[in-house]
Amino acid sequence: MAQRRKIEVFTAGCPCCTEAVDLVEFLAGTDHDVEIRNMHDHDVAVAAASHGIRRLPAVVVDGRLADWYAGIGLDEDTLTREVLSGAQQRQTVGFRCRTRRTD
Repeated sequence: MAQRRKIEVFTAGCPCCTEAVDLVEFLAGTDHDVEIRNMHDHDVAVAAASHGIRRLPAVVVDGRLADWYAGIGLDEDTLTREVLSGAQQRQTVGFRCRTRRTD
């Protein structure tokens, strides 16, 4: 069994952040501890700064900013590797961005 991880999702509540939360919760299941951190809280913003977070959504796994953060958009494959890291990976086929652009 894989080691239990602490996963923090820093969010502002926007649709893109909500998708990241949904994906992390799906990947983590009950095997890992997930904490949703609201950036509207000053203490959370300070914690985010200490991790070097400059844009949202951002995911921190065991105190380390996930690699996918550096890319553009939500990268499911990289986030899956970060969360599960060698553990048996859950089937994520079909989990895709649901955010619609509204002009």
